[in-house]
Amino acid sequence: MKPSSQNFQIDFSFPSDNTTLIVHFAGSWKLAEKLPSTDIVVHQIKSASSIKTIGFETSKISDWDTGLLIFVTRIMDFCKNSEIQVDQKGLPPGVQRLLALAGAVPERKGARKTEEKQSWLSRVGKTSIDIFNNTADMIHFTGEVTLAFMKMLAGRARFRGSDMVLTIQECGPNALPIVTLISILVGVILAFVGAIQLKMFGAQIYIADLVGLGMAREMGAMMAAIIMAGRTGSAYAAQLGSMQANEEIDALITLGISPMEFLVLPRMIALGLMMPLLCIYADLMGILGGAVVGIGMMDISPAAYFHQTRNAVALNHFAVGIFKSCVFGILVALSGCMRGMQCGRSASAVGIAATSAVVTAIVAIIVSDALLTILFSIIGI
Repeated sequence: MKPSSQNFQIDFSFPSDNTTLIVHFAGSWKLAEKLPSTDIVVHQIKSASSIKTIGFETSKISDWDTGLLIFVTRIMDFCKNSEIQVDQKGLPPGVQRLLALAGAVPERKGARKTEEKQSWLSRVGKTSIDIFNNTADMIHFTGEVTLAFMKMLAGRARFRGSDMVLTIQECGPNALPIVTLISILVGVILAFVGAIQLKMFGAQIYIADLVGLGMAREMGAMMAAIIMAGRTGSAYAAQLGSMQANEEIDALITLGISPMEFLVLPRMIALGLMMPLLCIYADLMGILGGAVVGIGMMDISPAAYFHQTRNAVALNHFAVGIFKSCVFGILVALSGCMRGMQCGRSASAVGIAATSAVVTAIVAIIVSDALLTILFSIIGI
């Protein structure tokens, strides 16, 4: 028997006629033992072309499970293709019964899963169809929300005011800690990036211009929107998705209550109202973060820094950021509510809906920001 560092052992012997190969098993043959490859048996068979029969000797096996069955089955498959007979008498009785049971019913054709290979053109086509369907879904959902909003203006929409107040609390004041942290850090980063270049020319004072304009026009609205996409948009999708999975939305429809009015509209209005306020708050926190770097590390006096900021950042720059935040807020709320309403009936579908809501919102934020920046540049704001 060949020595082995594992608990299993395997060896070979040839009876006197040299037409039969006996495979000797010993030790423990279990899956946990990381059993060897059948290549060692195949190599032994190929090394002697006179072999016509394979036998087994298993009296020294201490323990076995499906690992031994898999090993023997692979040897039998090779012997079948090589027209070599297999003598199973030496195998444990339990193994013989299981092999007989496994071979009693032939494998059904097509039962095995095969990976379908798709061409590049097919993948492009499916991706294009998905983009078209997602765009159509977004337009359809926006239309339904618009109709619900018009009914609210006419005083015919049905939703609870307490729900809206609670939603405002969740997406407004409760979001201030994370908005504060991220906005201050963004302001600090902007100040450091500008300081490296401006310090070479002795123009550190213009750090105030860089941070102020950057936060007011772009970063304040952008960072607040991304935070809300990850925090509130995903929460909207998870809440509505859970209700969809529990058939609570079906119950509302059965009672004649529109889910768009009762569930979606309060969330849309709440985020639409809070986003401009969060944007202004993020602008101020970002400017404060830049001031910490400018005053604390660049030897700029507090009065000079804030005087420079006041001269550089006019109200129209804040107006640009606030307008963008309104657009971003609507897009985040639309993405979260739409993915939640499209959710399936399982727990995994709720997770997928929340993830999809974040991805959809961030893509929509980036695309809309690019378009708005180009538009404001054209009209000279």
